[in-house]
Amino acid sequence: MKKLLWICTVCIAFSLAVSVGSAQSIADHYRTTANRMISTEFADSSAWNRLAEMTDKFGNRLSGTDNLERTIDWVLAQMKADGLDNVHGEKVMVPHWVRGEESASLISPRATPLHMIGLGRSVGTPKAGITAPVMIVGSFDELTRRANEAPGKMVLFDVPFTSYGETVRYRGGAASAAARVGAVAALIRSVSSYSIQNPHTGAMGYDTTVAKKIPAAALSVEDALMLHRMINRGEKVVVNLKMSAMTLPDAPSRNVIAELRGSEKPDEIVVLGGHIDSWDVGQGAMDDGGGAVAAWEAVKLIKRLGLKPRRTVRVVLWTNEENGSRGGLGYRDAHRVELGKHVLAMESDNGVFAVKGMGISAGAGGVAMAQDIGSLFSSFGATKVTDSGSDADTDPLEALGVPTMSPLVDGTRYFWFHHSSGDTMDKLDPHEMAENVALLAVMAFVAADMPGYFPRPAARPGN
Repeated sequence: MKKLLWICTVCIAFSLAVSVGSAQSIADHYRTTANRMISTEFADSSAWNRLAEMTDKFGNRLSGTDNLERTIDWVLAQMKADGLDNVHGEKVMVPHWVRGEESASLISPRATPLHMIGLGRSVGTPKAGITAPVMIVGSFDELTRRANEAPGKMVLFDVPFTSYGETVRYRGGAASAAARVGAVAALIRSVSSYSIQNPHTGAMGYDTTVAKKIPAAALSVEDALMLHRMINRGEKVVVNLKMSAMTLPDAPSRNVIAELRGSEKPDEIVVLGGHIDSWDVGQGAMDDGGGAVAAWEAVKLIKRLGLKPRRTVRVVLWTNEENGSRGGLGYRDAHRVELGKHVLAMESDNGVFAVKGMGISAGAGGVAMAQDIGSLFSSFGATKVTDSGSDADTDPLEALGVPTMSPLVDGTRYFWFHHSSGDTMDKLDPHEMAENVALLAVMAFVAADMPGYFPRPAARPGN
């Protein structure tokens, strides 16, 4: 009953906000403050510098590693030094997968090392590795049609990148698909839109209906294409794959929490964040150190300017997004009783590149409200609004009826470096990162201070 009364109150408040908006839009009311926030953020490179310090000091941050936990310790100390409220870590148990030593070598028709990287959560090989002839397919359907050729082979899925959502299916499902037809190992062409011999890792999984687990790795785009050319010429291609990967018992980690407490409605909450973990290659600067630090800096900007929104603004740096999503699920479970008063949840996890606008998932009228507020970003061309706003860590919140939002950025270069050794600080531009901070800060402040609310999306059944 209390939840129903609160929802009714939200609906009334939103209606009042819309009626007030007929005289003055939300954006008009906040334009002066927003311009001040944007100009202040654009005046220096503090966000980029903080991210550079973090990634240079600690490097990549795979769940279960000391690197991640030492980074979290440092972030918590820095947040306290920033004067943020309620700074703490919330314990989450996370998967602990260890890559170990790994290699792939072409044995025939000539001997040469291959550029490879094991896929996250893969099992390892015997110590001497697996040596087998390679069979190349271009799809799951082709593998099914040629299933009689697969026993004893190492199957390479040479699938060109179209979109991440389409192509990543092969990273996730290659091992079980190959094992189902008797293959001894699975390889994929890296899920990448561009390559300079940089193989890309990422999470894979095992189908519980397939009894055998076989190792899985990615080859660089160039090496996958070379093997394909050799086979097309009728040459027998044989590869040796060595992986000492293993999965250890779950390890303790933490979601990082810090707040600016609301001045009038502190129990109502606007969440913004990114994920603090990364893969174990590169620096994890783009994915997702940039998003995590941008959200942190956005809250710091609101405090720096002495702004006091009505509602609480909470920054969350989620742990273990990359190979388990335990942080997002853990936050949902730890805060389930208060999710009815989460008025917006934002996540930045697509790279802090030039901002084009925002995506929003909300109830009827939510896109129109976001378009109104989005006009505040016209000075740097970030006014586009789409109707899809959740990311991996906020999706569990949207499933329970929390409006979600995420920045729309120029993704041209994202999958060049994604999950590879190329994800380093030099790929990010200080001004573009400042655009992301400005958008997150203004959106968080407006959502936390405006008299109305974004309409809530329908909760999904079973959540």
